[in-house]
Amino acid sequence: MASMTSSTSFPVRPPRRRTVGRTAAVTAALLAGALALTACGTGSGAGSGSDGADGKGTHTVRTANGPVRVPDHPEKVVVLDTAELDSAVTLGVTPVGATTAQPGKPFLDYLPKGELKGVQNVGVVAQPDLEKIAALDPDVILTNKARDANRYDELSRIAPTVMTESTGHPWKRNFLVHADALGRKAEAKKAVARYEAHTARVTEALGGRRKAAATETSVIRFTEGADTRIYGEKAYIATLLDDVGLGRPAVAAHAKDLDGLAMEVSPEQVDKGDADVVFYCSYGSPAKSGEAEAVRSALWKNMRAVKHGRAFRVDDELWIQGIGYTAADKILDELEQKLTG
Repeated sequence: MASMTSSTSFPVRPPRRRTVGRTAAVTAALLAGALALTACGTGSGAGSGSDGADGKGTHTVRTANGPVRVPDHPEKVVVLDTAELDSAVTLGVTPVGATTAQPGKPFLDYLPKGELKGVQNVGVVAQPDLEKIAALDPDVILTNKARDANRYDELSRIAPTVMTESTGHPWKRNFLVHADALGRKAEAKKAVARYEAHTARVTEALGGRRKAAATETSVIRFTEGADTRIYGEKAYIATLLDDVGLGRPAVAAHAKDLDGLAMEVSPEQVDKGDADVVFYCSYGSPAKSGEAEAVRSALWKNMRAVKHGRAFRVDDELWIQGIGYTAADKILDELEQKLTG
């Protein structure tokens, strides 16, 4: 689970300053497109697949595997990745089952504990326990092809399975698919509106669009058992920085590793991630990920973000593993607090 990557390859764009003020327009376009695609029906009326007056109709969701028929209002939902779990929580749905991000670990700590009461652990991301899932007799299963493409047929025999193509960067589009599958489009619109308002408040707190764009911001992840990662433009966290209007260092546009997610570097190259502001975290133990040694090194101490007291350690589960509007709300609060404090 250390990779947390998207399965989609993305072109690398030349270095540029980030533009701002596009959040509402881009999100509105995504929302309109998703609603058009799912207009096959989500309730009563023609094309909805309603089975009668008992409220147990069905509707069709456009997925990465083609159209899938799901209940209008599923009562038992199983989610098999962290973004899908974040979506469910954001939409007010408590799944009956979910995978965890790491073996032997609970659900991600940033999620409200009260929203996860009674949720059954059905394995680890990309390694779900199909018997446990079947025992829950779910109405619908949410996942993505990056994790479970080779299990689609097996999962579909258990319950209608809604897969997005990938995870991470296209999280806003994926969220709308999740909302349609769960019969929660109205709740999704509210979540999107709250996010747009929050990003606008943070941008204002940072001094406005021009000042935010002039602040180059980098995210570095030390990874146990793998190279250090400097996150590029095709990462979940990059979308939040972009929506707030923060600038990115030139290295972000050249991130070609892990399907464009990041640039992988050795400990001796960690300064490639230097910027006006650096946020950093560890997947796994800081001692084993290389973080502890790196932050003691002269290389790290000579980075301008470190020299100016603008290098901030953040929580890996929230900033990297989470993926969704519930995570975003907390990250935006941290961005404002750390950059204006």
